[in-house]
Formats: sequence, structure tokens, C-alpha cells
Amino acid sequence: MDRITLRGVRAYGRHGYDSDEREQRQPFDVEVVAEIDLQGAAASDDISQTLNYAWLHRRIVAIVSTTSYKLIERLAADLIAVVFEDRRVKRAQVTVSKPEILAGATPSVTLERDNPRYETR
Repeated sequence: MDRITLRGVRAYGRHGYDSDEREQRQPFDVEVVAEIDLQGAAASDDISQTLNYAWLHRRIVAIVSTTSYKLIERLAADLIAVVFEDRRVKRAQVTVSKPEILAGATPSVTLERDNPRYETR
């Protein structure tokens, strides 16, 4: 299976277990890996035959910046659900990292799931 990877997405949101973490925006880094058959896109050179990563980037930034959760696990679940809106995506992996929260350490959560809405063509 082919993959589309979107690395280095930086968005600012209000997520954290402690209420003071949710008072001020803080950075979150996101990486997405989506397994999708890219043969049609490679043959046609048509963006409708692939996962539009510009659209995906906008959706990720919007979700990170407009929601507020205690756990980044919940945030990652919302983000993987967005990837799965495209039924052509068979499987995805989403990593959400929270830099600048622990003196030099960066916690992250990775979810890897099969798309329950996956449709083969």
C-alpha cells in the first residue's frame, strides 16, 4: 500500500490535563501517515485521485486551535477521524507531540488505526 505523509504540522491550542495548560495557547506538533492506493493519482496527475494534503493540513490546524481537551489522546482521536473522512484511506497513523511542556522532554501520543469506512474501488 502507498503512503502519504504530512510532517511538521505546528498548530497552537489549549490542551492539557491541568487547567492552567488550557488557559494559554501552546504549540502542538502533528504528523500523519495515511495508507492509500496512489496508482490512480500517479497515472492521471489528478488531485481528485489522492488525499489532498493541503486540505488535511487546514483541517488539522483548525481542530487543534478550536478544541480543548485534557488529553492529547483525545485530540489524536479527533485528528485520525478527519483522515478517515476520505474512505480511500485504508489505515492511518497520527502522532501528536506537545513540545515545551516538560523541561526538555517532549511527550507524544501515536494512534494507528484501520479506517472503519474504508472502501476499495
